Amino acid sequence: MPSKKPQSLLREASHQIIAGGSAGLLEICLMHPLDVVKTRFQIQRGTSDPHSYKSLADCFRTIFRNEGLYGFYKGILPPILAETPKRAVKFFTFEQYKKLLGFTPLSPGLALSAAGLGSGLTEAVVVNPFEVVKVSLQANRDSFKAQPSTFAQARYILNTEGFGLRGLNKGLTSTLGRHGVFNMIYFGFYFNVKDAIPASQDCTLEFLRKFAIGLASGTISSCVNIPFDVAKSRIQGPQPVPGEIKYHSCFQTIILVYKEEGYLALYKGLVPKIMRLGPGGAVMLLVYEYVSGWLQRNW
Repeated sequence: MPSKKPQSLLREASHQIIAGGSAGLLEICLMHPLDVVKTRFQIQRGTSDPHSYKSLADCFRTIFRNEGLYGFYKGILPPILAETPKRAVKFFTFEQYKKLLGFTPLSPGLALSAAGLGSGLTEAVVVNPFEVVKVSLQANRDSFKAQPSTFAQARYILNTEGFGLRGLNKGLTSTLGRHGVFNMIYFGFYFNVKDAIPASQDCTLEFLRKFAIGLASGTISSCVNIPFDVAKSRIQGPQPVPGEIKYHSCFQTIILVYKEEGYLALYKGLVPKIMRLGPGGAVMLLVYEYVSGWLQRNW
Protein backbone atom coordinates (compact mmCIF):
# COMPACT_ATOMS: atom_id res chain seq x y z
CA MET A 1 0.00 0.00 0.00
CA PRO A 2 1.29 3.55 -0.71
CA SER A 3 2.14 5.70 2.28
CA LYS A 4 -0.86 7.68 3.43
CA LYS A 5 -1.29 11.12 4.95
CA PRO A 6 -3.19 11.22 8.22
CA GLN A 7 -6.89 11.42 7.40
CA SER A 8 -10.24 11.23 9.10
CA LEU A 9 -12.02 7.91 9.48
CA LEU A 10 -14.83 9.24 7.25
CA ARG A 11 -12.44 10.14 4.43
CA GLU A 12 -10.59 6.83 4.82
CA ALA A 13 -13.88 4.95 4.63
CA SER A 14 -15.01 6.92 1.57
CA HIS A 15 -11.73 6.12 -0.22
CA GLN A 16 -12.18 2.43 0.53
CA ILE A 17 -15.85 2.44 -0.54
CA ILE A 18 -15.04 4.05 -3.91
CA ALA A 19 -11.88 2.01 -4.54
CA GLY A 20 -13.44 -1.25 -3.34
CA GLY A 21 -16.65 -0.67 -5.27
CA SER A 22 -14.71 0.05 -8.47
CA ALA A 23 -12.59 -3.08 -8.01
CA GLY A 24 -15.61 -5.27 -7.33
CA LEU A 25 -17.69 -3.93 -10.22
CA LEU A 26 -14.92 -4.47 -12.77
CA GLU A 27 -14.17 -7.97 -11.45
CA ILE A 28 -17.85 -8.99 -11.58
CA CYS A 29 -18.40 -7.69 -15.12
CA LEU A 30 -15.33 -9.51 -16.43
CA MET A 31 -15.66 -12.79 -14.56
CA HIS A 32 -19.38 -13.47 -13.95
CA PRO A 33 -19.84 -16.03 -16.79
CA LEU A 34 -17.33 -18.28 -15.03
CA ASP A 35 -19.29 -17.93 -11.80
CA VAL A 36 -22.42 -19.20 -13.57
CA VAL A 37 -20.51 -22.21 -14.94
CA LYS A 38 -18.99 -22.90 -11.50
CA THR A 39 -22.41 -22.88 -9.84
CA ARG A 40 -23.90 -25.23 -12.46
CA PHE A 41 -21.15 -27.80 -11.80
CA GLN A 42 -21.52 -27.49 -8.05
CA ILE A 43 -25.29 -28.10 -7.96
CA GLN A 44 -25.31 -31.14 -10.26
CA ARG A 45 -25.32 -34.42 -8.39
CA GLY A 46 -23.09 -36.83 -10.29
CA THR A 47 -23.70 -38.51 -13.66
CA SER A 48 -27.21 -39.56 -12.60
CA ASP A 49 -28.29 -35.92 -12.86
CA PRO A 50 -30.20 -35.70 -16.21
CA HIS A 51 -28.78 -32.20 -16.70
CA SER A 52 -25.19 -33.24 -16.00
CA TYR A 53 -22.47 -31.42 -17.96
CA LYS A 54 -19.72 -33.63 -19.35
CA SER A 55 -16.96 -31.01 -19.32
CA LEU A 56 -16.24 -27.31 -19.03
CA ALA A 57 -16.56 -26.89 -22.80
CA ASP A 58 -19.85 -28.84 -22.82
CA CYS A 59 -21.22 -26.55 -20.11
CA PHE A 60 -20.33 -23.42 -22.09
CA ARG A 61 -21.83 -24.88 -25.30
CA THR A 62 -25.02 -26.07 -23.60
CA ILE A 63 -25.69 -22.78 -21.83
CA PHE A 64 -25.05 -20.80 -25.02
CA ARG A 65 -27.23 -23.14 -27.13
CA ASN A 66 -30.17 -23.38 -24.72
CA GLU A 67 -30.08 -20.04 -22.92
CA GLY A 68 -28.22 -17.69 -25.23
CA LEU A 69 -25.40 -15.27 -24.47
CA TYR A 70 -27.39 -13.68 -21.65
CA GLY A 71 -27.47 -17.07 -19.92
CA PHE A 72 -23.88 -16.43 -18.83
CA TYR A 73 -25.01 -13.32 -17.00
CA LYS A 74 -27.83 -14.88 -15.00
CA GLY A 75 -27.80 -13.66 -11.43
CA ILE A 76 -25.39 -10.80 -12.17
CA LEU A 77 -27.55 -8.05 -10.66
CA PRO A 78 -27.36 -9.30 -7.03
CA PRO A 79 -23.54 -9.29 -6.98
CA ILE A 80 -23.45 -5.91 -8.74
CA LEU A 81 -25.86 -4.48 -6.16
CA ALA A 82 -23.81 -6.09 -3.41
CA GLU A 83 -20.35 -5.15 -4.66
CA THR A 84 -20.08 -1.64 -3.24
CA PRO A 85 -21.13 -2.56 0.31
CA LYS A 86 -19.39 -5.94 0.01
CA ARG A 87 -16.02 -4.54 -1.07
CA ALA A 88 -16.40 -1.59 1.28
CA VAL A 89 -16.81 -4.09 4.12
CA LYS A 90 -14.02 -6.31 2.77
CA PHE A 91 -11.33 -3.66 2.47
CA PHE A 92 -12.45 -1.26 5.20
CA THR A 93 -12.76 -3.97 7.86
CA PHE A 94 -9.46 -5.55 6.74
CA GLU A 95 -7.70 -2.24 7.35
CA GLN A 96 -9.42 -1.78 10.71
CA TYR A 97 -8.75 -5.36 11.88
CA LYS A 98 -5.14 -4.94 10.74
CA LYS A 99 -4.76 -1.81 12.87
CA LEU A 100 -6.33 -3.53 15.85
CA LEU A 101 -4.16 -6.64 15.55
CA GLY A 102 -1.04 -4.55 14.99
CA PHE A 103 -1.03 -3.91 18.74
CA THR A 104 -0.97 -7.62 19.65
CA PRO A 105 2.07 -9.93 20.03
CA LEU A 106 1.11 -11.65 16.76
CA SER A 107 3.72 -11.64 14.03
CA PRO A 108 2.91 -9.40 11.04
CA GLY A 109 2.14 -12.44 8.86
CA LEU A 110 -0.35 -13.89 11.30
CA ALA A 111 -1.87 -10.47 11.95
CA LEU A 112 -2.56 -9.98 8.24
CA SER A 113 -4.15 -13.43 7.94
CA ALA A 114 -6.23 -12.87 11.08
CA ALA A 115 -7.36 -9.48 9.73
CA GLY A 116 -8.33 -11.22 6.48
CA LEU A 117 -10.32 -13.83 8.39
CA GLY A 118 -12.19 -11.12 10.30
CA SER A 119 -12.95 -9.17 7.14
CA GLY A 120 -14.19 -12.34 5.40
CA LEU A 121 -16.58 -13.24 8.22
CA THR A 122 -17.95 -9.70 8.31
CA GLU A 123 -18.28 -9.62 4.51
CA ALA A 124 -20.17 -12.95 4.51
CA VAL A 125 -22.93 -11.59 6.75
CA VAL A 126 -23.49 -8.67 4.35
CA VAL A 127 -23.38 -10.64 1.12
CA ASN A 128 -25.26 -13.87 1.97
CA PRO A 129 -28.82 -12.72 1.03
CA PHE A 130 -27.51 -11.58 -2.36
CA GLU A 131 -25.80 -14.96 -2.81
CA VAL A 132 -29.08 -16.82 -2.13
CA VAL A 133 -30.84 -14.86 -4.88
CA LYS A 134 -27.88 -15.16 -7.26
CA VAL A 135 -27.57 -18.95 -6.91
CA SER A 136 -31.33 -19.50 -7.34
CA LEU A 137 -31.21 -17.50 -10.59
CA GLN A 138 -28.05 -19.24 -11.84
CA ALA A 139 -29.60 -22.66 -11.19
CA ASN A 140 -32.58 -21.79 -13.43
CA ARG A 141 -32.08 -23.47 -16.84
CA ASP A 142 -34.86 -21.60 -18.63
CA SER A 143 -33.99 -19.01 -21.24
CA PHE A 144 -32.94 -15.63 -19.87
CA LYS A 145 -36.21 -14.00 -20.97
CA ALA A 146 -38.37 -16.69 -19.36
CA GLN A 147 -36.86 -16.57 -15.87
CA PRO A 148 -38.05 -14.17 -13.14
CA SER A 149 -36.26 -10.89 -12.52
CA THR A 150 -33.82 -10.47 -9.65
CA PHE A 151 -36.32 -8.50 -7.57
CA ALA A 152 -39.17 -10.92 -8.31
CA GLN A 153 -36.98 -13.84 -7.22
CA ALA A 154 -35.95 -12.03 -4.03
CA ARG A 155 -39.61 -11.27 -3.23
CA TYR A 156 -40.57 -14.89 -3.88
CA ILE A 157 -37.89 -16.23 -1.51
CA LEU A 158 -38.79 -13.65 1.12
CA ASN A 159 -42.53 -14.35 0.88
CA THR A 160 -42.26 -18.17 0.84
CA GLU A 161 -39.27 -18.80 3.11
CA GLY A 162 -38.65 -15.55 4.99
CA PHE A 163 -35.40 -13.82 5.88
CA GLY A 164 -34.01 -16.47 8.24
CA LEU A 165 -31.76 -19.47 7.79
CA ARG A 166 -34.31 -21.19 5.52
CA GLY A 167 -34.90 -18.10 3.40
CA LEU A 168 -32.68 -15.21 2.34
CA ASN A 169 -30.03 -16.23 4.87
CA LYS A 170 -29.85 -19.95 4.19
CA GLY A 171 -26.34 -21.26 3.76
CA LEU A 172 -24.95 -18.55 6.07
CA THR A 173 -22.51 -20.90 7.84
CA SER A 174 -21.13 -22.06 4.47
CA THR A 175 -20.78 -18.45 3.31
CA LEU A 176 -18.94 -17.61 6.53
CA GLY A 177 -16.56 -20.51 5.88
CA ARG A 178 -16.11 -19.61 2.22
CA HIS A 179 -15.34 -15.92 2.77
CA GLY A 180 -13.45 -16.35 6.03
CA VAL A 181 -11.01 -18.91 4.63
CA PHE A 182 -10.67 -17.12 1.28
CA ASN A 183 -9.89 -13.69 2.74
CA MET A 184 -7.56 -15.13 5.38
CA ILE A 185 -5.34 -16.63 2.67
CA TYR A 186 -6.01 -13.94 0.03
CA PHE A 187 -4.88 -10.97 2.12
CA GLY A 188 -2.30 -12.84 4.19
CA PHE A 189 -0.53 -14.31 1.15
CA TYR A 190 -0.75 -11.18 -1.04
CA PHE A 191 0.60 -8.60 1.39
CA ASN A 192 3.25 -10.87 2.96
CA VAL A 193 4.63 -12.02 -0.40
CA LYS A 194 4.39 -8.53 -1.90
CA ASP A 195 6.47 -7.15 0.97
CA ALA A 196 8.98 -10.02 0.65
CA ILE A 197 9.62 -9.53 -3.09
CA PRO A 198 11.42 -6.25 -3.87
CA ALA A 199 9.43 -3.68 -5.82
CA SER A 200 10.57 -2.68 -9.30
CA GLN A 201 11.15 0.90 -10.42
CA ASP A 202 9.80 -0.02 -13.86
CA CYS A 203 6.02 0.60 -13.93
CA THR A 204 5.28 -2.37 -16.21
CA LEU A 205 7.40 -4.80 -14.19
CA GLU A 206 5.86 -3.52 -10.95
CA PHE A 207 2.36 -4.04 -12.37
CA LEU A 208 3.29 -7.58 -13.46
CA ARG A 209 4.84 -8.31 -10.03
CA LYS A 210 1.64 -7.32 -8.23
CA PHE A 211 -0.57 -9.10 -10.78
CA ALA A 212 1.40 -12.37 -10.44
CA ILE A 213 1.21 -12.25 -6.64
CA GLY A 214 -2.52 -11.43 -6.80
CA LEU A 215 -3.08 -14.28 -9.28
CA ALA A 216 -1.32 -16.76 -6.99
CA SER A 217 -3.22 -15.40 -3.99
CA GLY A 218 -6.64 -15.80 -5.65
CA THR A 219 -5.76 -19.27 -7.00
CA ILE A 220 -4.51 -20.70 -3.70
CA SER A 221 -7.45 -19.22 -1.78
CA SER A 222 -9.89 -20.76 -4.28
CA CYS A 223 -8.34 -24.22 -3.97
CA VAL A 224 -8.54 -24.19 -0.17
CA ASN A 225 -12.06 -22.80 0.32
CA ILE A 226 -13.96 -24.62 -2.44
CA PRO A 227 -15.56 -27.32 -0.21
CA PHE A 228 -17.36 -24.50 1.61
CA ASP A 229 -18.37 -23.07 -1.78
CA VAL A 230 -19.81 -26.42 -2.92
CA ALA A 231 -21.75 -26.72 0.36
CA LYS A 232 -23.09 -23.18 -0.09
CA SER A 233 -24.29 -23.89 -3.63
CA ARG A 234 -25.99 -27.16 -2.56
CA ILE A 235 -27.78 -25.47 0.36
CA GLN A 236 -28.81 -22.37 -1.58
CA GLY A 237 -29.58 -24.16 -4.86
CA PRO A 238 -32.54 -26.44 -5.68
CA GLN A 239 -32.85 -29.51 -3.46
CA PRO A 240 -32.86 -32.98 -5.15
CA VAL A 241 -36.51 -33.61 -4.14
CA PRO A 242 -38.74 -30.51 -4.20
CA GLY A 243 -40.18 -29.81 -0.77
CA GLU A 244 -37.60 -31.95 1.04
CA ILE A 245 -34.49 -30.31 2.49
CA LYS A 246 -31.53 -32.64 2.02
CA TYR A 247 -28.72 -30.16 2.56
CA HIS A 248 -29.21 -28.46 5.94
CA SER A 249 -25.92 -27.00 7.17
CA CYS A 250 -22.32 -26.50 6.13
CA PHE A 251 -20.53 -29.53 7.59
CA GLN A 252 -23.57 -31.82 7.25
CA THR A 253 -23.57 -31.01 3.52
CA ILE A 254 -19.80 -31.49 3.14
CA ILE A 255 -19.98 -34.90 4.84
CA LEU A 256 -23.05 -35.95 2.83
CA VAL A 257 -21.50 -34.95 -0.52
CA TYR A 258 -18.32 -36.83 0.43
CA LYS A 259 -20.23 -40.00 1.41
CA GLU A 260 -22.54 -40.03 -1.64
CA GLU A 261 -20.27 -38.69 -4.40
CA GLY A 262 -16.70 -39.01 -3.17
CA TYR A 263 -13.93 -36.62 -2.23
CA LEU A 264 -13.60 -35.04 -5.68
CA ALA A 265 -17.24 -33.88 -5.57
CA LEU A 266 -16.14 -31.33 -2.96
CA TYR A 267 -14.00 -29.75 -5.70
CA LYS A 268 -16.69 -29.43 -8.35
CA GLY A 269 -16.42 -26.18 -10.24
CA LEU A 270 -12.77 -25.71 -9.23
CA VAL A 271 -11.51 -24.97 -12.76
CA PRO A 272 -14.01 -22.17 -13.54
CA LYS A 273 -13.58 -20.89 -9.97
CA ILE A 274 -9.81 -20.60 -10.44
CA MET A 275 -10.29 -19.13 -13.91
CA ARG A 276 -12.49 -16.49 -12.31
CA LEU A 277 -10.90 -15.78 -8.92
CA GLY A 278 -7.27 -16.23 -9.98
CA PRO A 279 -7.11 -13.33 -12.44
CA GLY A 280 -10.22 -11.77 -10.86
CA GLY A 281 -8.52 -11.64 -7.48
CA ALA A 282 -5.48 -10.02 -9.04
CA VAL A 283 -7.63 -7.47 -10.90
CA MET A 284 -9.53 -6.61 -7.71
CA LEU A 285 -6.42 -5.99 -5.61
CA LEU A 286 -4.70 -3.96 -8.33
CA VAL A 287 -7.75 -1.80 -9.06
CA TYR A 288 -8.23 -1.25 -5.33
CA GLU A 289 -4.59 -0.26 -4.80
CA TYR A 290 -4.38 2.07 -7.81
CA VAL A 291 -7.76 3.75 -7.26
CA SER A 292 -7.08 4.06 -3.54
CA GLY A 293 -3.65 5.57 -4.25
CA TRP A 294 -5.11 8.03 -6.75
CA LEU A 295 -7.81 9.11 -4.27
CA GLN A 296 -5.24 9.62 -1.51
CA ARG A 297 -3.12 11.80 -3.76
CA ASN A 298 -5.97 13.84 -5.23
CA TRP A 299 -8.74 13.86 -2.61
